Amino acid sequence: MYPDHTHHPPTERAVEVHQPTPLPPAVAAPAPVVPVQPGSVPAVASIVLPDGRVVTGYAIEPARPEPVIAKPTVSSTAVNVALGGVGFLAVCGGLILLTSFIAALTAFITQLIILAAVIFGGWIAVQIFSTSGHQGGGTTVNIRRAVIKRNKFYG
Repeated sequence: MYPDHTHHPPTERAVEVHQPTPLPPAVAAPAPVVPVQPGSVPAVASIVLPDGRVVTGYAIEPARPEPVIAKPTVSSTAVNVALGGVGFLAVCGGLILLTSFIAALTAFITQLIILAAVIFGGWIAVQIFSTSGHQGGGTTVNIRRAVIKRNKFYG
C-alpha cells in the first residue's frame, strides 16, 4: 500500500507556480458618459491610494433608519368617543327643540279647544236664557207672588 492509499505507485508531477503580476498604475482617464436617469444608478467614486493606485467603485450611502411614524398623543378610540359624544349632543339638542315645539303646539291646540268650548257654551247659554219672547211655548212662573206655607208651594 502506498502513502496515498492507492495501489498505484506515486508519479512525478510538475509543479507550476504562478506569481501575480502587479498592474501598472492606471492613469485616470475620463469614463465614457452614458446618459442615465437621475436616481437610478448610484454615483461612481474614484479614490487614489497612497501608493498611487486608483480604486473606482460605486459610492455606498450609509443605511438610513426607517422614519418613525409619530404616534398621536391621543388614541384614535378616544377621538372616536369624543366625536360620538359631540354628535349625540347635537342630536339631543335637536330633540329638545322638537320636544319643545310639540309641547307648544299641544298647548296652542288645547287653548283653541277651550276657547271654542267657551264660545259655543256662551252661545248655548244665550239661546237658553234669552228673554226675546216666548219661542218655546213654555210656562212662565212668577215666583215672587207664590206663597209657601208649611213646606208646600202654592203657586
